[in-house]
Amino acid sequence: MRIVVFGAGSLGSLVGAALARDSDHDVVLVARDPHASAVLETGLRLEGELEARVEPSATTDGRGLEADLAVVTVKSFDTETAAEALETGDYGAALSLQNGMGNEEVLADRLEPGTPVLAGTASYGAILREPGVVECTGGGEVVLGPREGGTSEAADRVGEAFASAGLETTVADDMPRRLWEKLAVNAGINAVAALSDVDNGAVLEPPASALARTACRETARVARACGVRLSNREALAALERVAEATAANASSMRQDVAAGRRTEIDAINGYVVEKAVESGYDLEVPANRLLADLVRTWERARGLC
Repeated sequence: MRIVVFGAGSLGSLVGAALARDSDHDVVLVARDPHASAVLETGLRLEGELEARVEPSATTDGRGLEADLAVVTVKSFDTETAAEALETGDYGAALSLQNGMGNEEVLADRLEPGTPVLAGTASYGAILREPGVVECTGGGEVVLGPREGGTSEAADRVGEAFASAGLETTVADDMPRRLWEKLAVNAGINAVAALSDVDNGAVLEPPASALARTACRETARVARACGVRLSNREALAALERVAEATAANASSMRQDVAAGRRTEIDAINGYVVEKAVESGYDLEVPANRLLADLVRTWERARGLC
């Protein structure tokens, strides 16, 4: 399978390196320099819990490419830009492995009508250590399926390709619920860990735990208002499971804040606030609103948005 990984930063490079280990896959990374140049010159090294040294192709220009699959791993605020570039190419299917919500709809609006757009989540920990080197900081799983739920040949085909490359992969028929569950987890962990500058596991301890759990419960409540069955208990169990499994990891938002980069707050806590308003049920989500406002204040003070 020919695969384009669009937005090969930390997670994209990990996924791309893992896929490139399979000789049946021809992988192209769309990345920024100096990472793209390093991959072209010396290859891509995957370290940590997954290991590989591979030689995928790499480019900084994602326009006009052709592949069986586009794996999109850009930050949520760059999805529109990625979609504009992807629509100049030709793809058999697209898979979003992004944080936040709404990315799949943006891709579907831009890609050729009829192109399957799959939703996915990836729980592997990844850090781009230096150009050409990515570290897997924690094992995980890729879960993917049709964005509207159900099954499809495209999802089965992509799932088989990921599994054959050694990535733990589940093809799911309930992606809307899984996306909202992931959103509930991210709503409880990311901003709290970023603002407090703590590892993920710290959000399960007082006093952070109360805020994290409240944001998680609010998200589950909004999910139900949007027609997705996700109980508070299920959402909180997922929060605890992920925080414990990644206890020593720095959340992606914490990494962004530490590096002075724009965050994905609008697609996480901000999305919960937006959907609470749109639901028509007069839902109050004060924890998510507070977290979104604080992170946005930090961004604006630094001219990031």
